Amino acid sequence: MATPVAQFAARLASGLGAATRTADAAPVDRARLVAARSLAEAMPDLLVEARRVAATVASGWHGRRRAGSGEAFWQYRPLVGGEAASAIDWRRSARDDQLYVREREWEAAHTVWLAPDLSPSMDWRSDFAPVTKRDRAVVLTLALADLLGRAGERVGMPGVMRPITHRRVAERLAAALAVHTERLAFPTADGLDRFCELVVIGDFLDEFAALETRLAALAGSGARLHLARVVDPAEAALPYLGHLEFRDPESDEIVRVPRTEALKGAWERRWTAHGAALADLARRGGWTLITHATDRAAVEAALALSASLGGERHGLPVGRPAGGTP
Repeated sequence: MATPVAQFAARLASGLGAATRTADAAPVDRARLVAARSLAEAMPDLLVEARRVAATVASGWHGRRRAGSGEAFWQYRPLVGGEAASAIDWRRSARDDQLYVREREWEAAHTVWLAPDLSPSMDWRSDFAPVTKRDRAVVLTLALADLLGRAGERVGMPGVMRPITHRRVAERLAAALAVHTERLAFPTADGLDRFCELVVIGDFLDEFAALETRLAALAGSGARLHLARVVDPAEAALPYLGHLEFRDPESDEIVRVPRTEALKGAWERRWTAHGAALADLARRGGWTLITHATDRAAVEAALALSASLGGERHGLPVGRPAGGTP
């Protein structure tokens, strides 16, 4: 089984004297190039799936149109007692016996950065999930981009695409990703503006100390963090028996475990503790955190991310999607 948790397994297995470790001679750079090519080939299908997810989340939603300080005309409404005379639209009021105010549509675009983990460790799935963690992360990224683009927000991806306001931003982001070969697990804080929002989508299976340092650096830029933890159901439960081989796609290190069932209890405790520590870190930092398993519908995670971002504050739907899964 090729999985990103080889080091995690090795620490547990070595404690039980139950594992052997070897290093594969295959060059890692070649594997990364293959991964980049596979993502480019899969991108058209992932974009179609992302649009389907976004359409499901947005079903029954009529956008973010509401009064505010913009330039686009929205509607006329009757003058309310106590409002200043300067608010009156005299041309419209002259056609009626009532005084009217000309309202403009609310325009206060936010900058939202989307940062999926596209490192080789994400390009894996078990037999218990229909898609890889990488593909689900891409679908969620593009679906969120599509929703934010419709709402008039500025959307970008660190190191890949600068923030733009465009209704077809998901398509532009997909095109940029398809030709971008660098696959970083975490974005850098370069270019992040204060008060912007950063959505990080990945499995967060790094050593916790390193994870805490990287997330703190991103938060230190002034960005508000939203974490989407994407996991495979087999990673949480370790539903295997007998001999198992873990391969770390980042280093090609192999960990062989002769009796996987001997690891199950320690594995589940370590997995639970890691998730709890991440949740506590998010709570202390004032960040949002959702956990999504790849055997669940993508629309569930997209709706949860929409709510995490503030829903109506970004013009995003926050209710239950029509036709969505329970």
